[in-house]
Amino acid sequence: MVGKTSDTIPVRSGEELDQAKLMQFLKENIDGLPEGPLEIRQFGAGHSNLTYALSIQEWEAVLRRPPLGPVAPKAHDMEREFNILSTLYPVFPAAPKPFVFCRDESIIGSRFFIMERRHGVVIDSEFPQGMEPTEELGRRISQLMVDTLVDLHAIDYTETALAHMAKPEGFMERQVHGWIGRYERSKTDDIPEVEELAEWMRTHIPDSPEPAIIHYDFKLNNSMFSADFSELTGLFDWEMTTVGDPLADLGAAMSYWIQADDPELLKTAFGKAPVTVGKGFYSRDEFIARYAEQSGRDVSTIDFYLTFAYFKLAVICQQIYYRYKKGQTTDARFAHFGDFTKSLIQYALLTAKKK
Repeated sequence: MVGKTSDTIPVRSGEELDQAKLMQFLKENIDGLPEGPLEIRQFGAGHSNLTYALSIQEWEAVLRRPPLGPVAPKAHDMEREFNILSTLYPVFPAAPKPFVFCRDESIIGSRFFIMERRHGVVIDSEFPQGMEPTEELGRRISQLMVDTLVDLHAIDYTETALAHMAKPEGFMERQVHGWIGRYERSKTDDIPEVEELAEWMRTHIPDSPEPAIIHYDFKLNNSMFSADFSELTGLFDWEMTTVGDPLADLGAAMSYWIQADDPELLKTAFGKAPVTVGKGFYSRDEFIARYAEQSGRDVSTIDFYLTFAYFKLAVICQQIYYRYKKGQTTDARFAHFGDFTKSLIQYALLTAKKK
C-alpha cells in the first residue's frame, strides 16, 4: 500500500496534522486529485524540519513544515525553500518538483509546502535488507555523490532566480561571524574551547573561489539512488541552499562523510555509524581529490572549510539541544545533543590545529 514503506512511520505524538483542513487545502490547490481518504505518515529521519508522506489512492506527495515551537530568525523558511526548488527543478534533475506553497498557518499551524514524492533507495547506517555491500558499490556511490556536487556547482547561478535571492560577496565572513552568533544565542552550557576556536576561524578565513549554487546540507541520507545505484535520482532538504563559496559546501559534505579510521565520536555521535565506513567508500581525501579533478577548483584551503563545517554542525546540534532544554520539543533523541555539541567543538579545534 502507498506510504506503508520502511522510510515512513506513523505520525509521532504531538506532530499530527489537521487532516480535514489539509484535505480541503489539497482539493482547492492540487489539480486531478483522486477521490478517497487522505493518508498521512511521517518520515522518521531528520532532526529539524518535519516531513510527511501524503497519499490519496495512487496520488502521492511530500509535505514539509518547520519544527514545532519557536525557531531562530530566518531559519526554516518554507517559502524560500519552495522558491529554490522552483528555480532548480528545471535545471538540476535531482531536485524534486515543488507543487504548492501555503502561507495560511491556520491549516496545520505553520507555513508549509508540498512537493513530489520520489521513490528510490536512501541509505544511512545500513543497506536495504538483502543488498550485499561490495567494494565496487561503495566506490560507485562515492563517485555519484562527488559528481552530483560538482554538477550542482557547475550550474550558472546567474541564469536562475537564486541570482536575486543571495549575495555571494563576503559569504565566508558572514558565515563565520553569523554561526558564532548563532552559537552564542543558543548557548546552554559552558564549553571552554569555543572562544579559541571562534578566534581561529575569524583570523583564518581564506579567499573564496568564484561563487556557485551550494546545497549546504549535502550528505548521503539526503540523497536517493536508483535501485541499481546507477544514478542519483533525488536530493532533498534544500533549506540552506544559497549562492556562496563552493568549498564551504564541500567542507560541509565532508563533515558528514565519516570514514573507518575516524574517532568513535564522529562515527557514532548520531547512532550507528554510516555505511561510508565500509569497504570501497572514498576516504575524505579521495572525495576531495575527485572533486578537485572534476571541478578544476583549487582545494588547498579545505582544512579551514572542514574546521568551520564541524563548528557549524556543532551549532546545529546546540540549537536543537537548546529547544530541548527549553521544553520546546520533548523528542528524547535530543537529550544528548549537548554532549555532541561539546565533542564536535573539540574536534573542530583539533582539525584547526592540524594546519
